[in-house]
Amino acid sequence: MMQQIGEFIGNFGIVSFLLFAAVVIWSTIWKIIALWKAARKKHLVWFIVLALVNTIGILEILYIYVFSEMKRKRKVRRKRKR
Repeated sequence: MMQQIGEFIGNFGIVSFLLFAAVVIWSTIWKIIALWKAARKKHLVWFIVLALVNTIGILEILYIYVFSEMKRKRKVRRKRKR
């Protein structure tokens, strides 16, 4: 395992390896947050999509800030109309 990592670093350089590691960490953090939020809100379809599709955090960020809030905004509007 360590030999493979060493070969990877040797072939692409330390900067590329660090960039790759940063992207993996970035994506993983957003994925964990989005999966937790989807599970908590019982959004099964979103949970499955987020778990299977890797978009380097883009889909996860959209889910957290856009799609997971859509139903809440609709409920607030309905309550205000009453």
